[in-house]
Amino acid sequence: MDKQQQTELEAAAFRRLVSHLQGRTDVQNIDLMNLAGFCRNCLSKWYTEEAKERDLDIDLDDVREAVYGMPYQEWKAKYQSEATDDQKAAYAARKPD
Repeated sequence: MDKQQQTELEAAAFRRLVSHLQGRTDVQNIDLMNLAGFCRNCLSKWYTEEAKERDLDIDLDDVREAVYGMPYQEWKAKYQSEATDDQKAAYAARKPD
């Protein structure tokens, strides 16, 4: 596999991950953080940070909309629930990244 093919496969896998996360609105970001150590917001921030390292001016809200499949505030209103005490405790107890 050459570098271009690797990049194309990585990009395709990223798009599938984003599509999968968009379809799983039942999964809360705190659950992702507790289980995997990252969430939709992390993915958005990583994307923005990588763009900045390449001197590309990308707005975090635009990236969040691409990751969430809708404006972030709309997603929060539709799908985000208040974290339970158990979720908050698990988050507080997890090891920092």
